[in-house]
Amino acid sequence: MKDICCIGHITLDKIVTPDNEFYQNGGTAYYFAYGMNRLPKDVSFQLVTSIAPKDFSAVEQMRREGIDVVAFESRDTVFFENRYGRDKNARTQRVLAKSDAFTPEQMEGLEARVFHLGSLLSDDFSPEVVECLANKGKVSIDVQGYLREVRGEQVVAVDWPEKRRVLEMTDMLKLNEYEMEVVTGEKDPRRVARVVNGWGVREVVVTFGSYGSLIYADGKYYDIPAYEPKKNVDVTGCGDTFSTGYLYCRAKGMDCDEAGRFAAAMCTLKIEHPGPFSGTIDDVWRLVR
Repeated sequence: MKDICCIGHITLDKIVTPDNEFYQNGGTAYYFAYGMNRLPKDVSFQLVTSIAPKDFSAVEQMRREGIDVVAFESRDTVFFENRYGRDKNARTQRVLAKSDAFTPEQMEGLEARVFHLGSLLSDDFSPEVVECLANKGKVSIDVQGYLREVRGEQVVAVDWPEKRRVLEMTDMLKLNEYEMEVVTGEKDPRRVARVVNGWGVREVVVTFGSYGSLIYADGKYYDIPAYEPKKNVDVTGCGDTFSTGYLYCRAKGMDCDEAGRFAAAMCTLKIEHPGPFSGTIDDVWRLVR
C-alpha cells in the first residue's frame, strides 16, 4: 500500500522559448515522480506509466535514481511540442505522437491511499479506469488532459462529455484559469470552485500561474500567493510540480493552506532550473517563510 500513486504517460517534449530550444522527457508522470523523489521518503510513492519500448531508457534512469516505477508497453510515446512567448503563463502545443490509453486491467494490482491521474490527452483515462481506482482509494485529477482534443497536430481545448460521471468519483481536482471556464462555463474562480464541489469534488484547486492559486475545501476558501522566481528558466511542468507538493503535504496531514503554500514555493524553485524540481524540502520551506 503506497501513500501516493501517480499514473500517467512519460512524454518526449520539444520546448521552444524566445531564448532557447531543447528536448527533454516530460509529462505529469515525469515531473511528479522526480519531484516526489526529491522530498523525504516519509510519504511512500509509486509511478505507473506507459511508454514505447524504444524509450524505456527514461524508465531505467528513474529506477536507477530510486523511483518505484511500474511501466507498461505502449505502441508509441506521447510527443509534445510546447512553445512559450514572453508571457510565461501562455503556451501553444502540438502533439506529434500519442500513447495507448490506460486500461482497468492495468489498474487491478495497484494499491494506494491516493491515486493522482496525470491526464495528458482526453482519452488517457476512461471512466471505468477512474471507477476502478476510486474503489481502492482517493482519486486526484489534473484536468488538463481531459480537455485536450487533438485535431491533426493541434491541441484544442474542449469540454469532455463524461465529466460529471468522473468528477463524482474525484476527491481532488486541479484546474487553471483557462480550464475552469471550459469545465464550468464560469469566469469567477470562487463560483467555479463551488460548482465543481457541488459535482462531488471534495478539494478544488484553481491555479493562476504567477498570480497565485485558490483552494476550496469544506466550505472554506484559501488564497495562496505565488512566489517570485529569481529567474525564469523553464515553466514546463509547473502544474505537475504544484500537485506533487500539494499531495505530499496533504498526505502528511497538513491543511489546505499550508499545503498550497508549499506547492506554490516548490513551483517557483522548479521554474528557476530546467527540467523537474531539483531542490530540497528545506529550500521550499525557506522560500515559504
